[in-house]
Amino acid sequence: MIEQKHTQIEQDLGVKKSSIIGPGLIVAATGVGAGDLVAALVAGTNYGLVFLWAILIGSILKFALNEGVGRWHLTSGKTILEGWHLMGKWATGYFGVYSVIWGFVYGAAGTASCALAMAVLFPQLSLTQWAIIHGLLAFILVWWGKYKTFEKIMNGLIGIMFITVVGSALLVVPQLSGIWGTAVPTLPQGSLVYALGLIGGVGGSLTMASYGYWLQENKWKGSSFIRAVRYDSAIAYIVTALFTISLLVLGAGLLYGTDVNISGEKGLVEFASILGNELHPSVRYLFLIGFWSASFTSVLGVWNGVPYLFADFVRLIRHQDISNNDLSKTKAYRFYVLWLTFPPMLLHFIGKPVGLIIAYGALGSIFMPFMAITLLYLLNKKKYIGTLDRHQWLSNIALGVSILLFIILTINELKNIFFS
Repeated sequence: MIEQKHTQIEQDLGVKKSSIIGPGLIVAATGVGAGDLVAALVAGTNYGLVFLWAILIGSILKFALNEGVGRWHLTSGKTILEGWHLMGKWATGYFGVYSVIWGFVYGAAGTASCALAMAVLFPQLSLTQWAIIHGLLAFILVWWGKYKTFEKIMNGLIGIMFITVVGSALLVVPQLSGIWGTAVPTLPQGSLVYALGLIGGVGGSLTMASYGYWLQENKWKGSSFIRAVRYDSAIAYIVTALFTISLLVLGAGLLYGTDVNISGEKGLVEFASILGNELHPSVRYLFLIGFWSASFTSVLGVWNGVPYLFADFVRLIRHQDISNNDLSKTKAYRFYVLWLTFPPMLLHFIGKPVGLIIAYGALGSIFMPFMAITLLYLLNKKKYIGTLDRHQWLSNIALGVSILLFIILTINELKNIFFS
């Protein structure tokens, strides 16, 4: 009997390794956008290699959050939205309001980021035209594509993104000879909030909550897949750490000690030109392709993943009898794909309303601490997940540290929104 049980577990875990590293990488890549590229480049430019430690800590904490989302789905048999609903209508209500505002603003911001890189590579079209094209492309791939097609495209883009950016960083390594001493873990004066922001920004966003739905699409169900989820999440955030460190190296190797400043997403385009001048013109295009890949993986991941959350939200508030497997076939899922694609196009022409941006920033700053707190609560309720496993204390420590970090960042973000 024991042997049969072990055999069954081995069969359950005997998923192809190529598929084991699928969902986690997709979550991590979706969470790494142009803003994270800028933050890592600026860190390297201003502080050299000092903040290597911040990137590593950020990756560990995001691993804990990602693993927690996956473990909740596997052990409880419930989605993360169902977990929040168990905590009260306030939690479900917060998500509902935030998701509507977030989708409208992100639909414009995400596609605009893709457009920046593409307009440099192919200047025949304007930024607005490229932004609309990317929104439509994501819409088509999700509306008519199957999950496995989406997964293959995402993994291909992740490969391009990793090879181009890490490849560019390897070309810069010889120029680090004079600044290896800056790699000593320290906290330069006045850089605390900056360091915490770098930790909090390593591959994390609303899309982390989509992880359980992507596990579901891969047929990962039951507690026997917990080890696979940990493996999956670890690989994903090791790759994320290497990618982010590569950006730090690029900034440090070329700009540390100079008067050049990288600011905003347009700064990435300027940095590509610096790369081309310092190394070789082809490296400029290599970096721009990596920038575009990072931006479009975020867009495509959002277009596929966040509608699961919205469809689940609608199912719960309307008490609909719909199975988890059928969420992507619902009208609510398709409505949200439309919501991400078409209404935000107006923002490319009229600009972003100030009130909407304030609401977006305020509600968004609360999301990561909200997720960390709710996961810590849900994963320690035996009535929901059964017997706690022996690694629970490690997860609790990591989630506890995440809560403290995100609360500090939330207070700082709200202060900047309302008092700056």
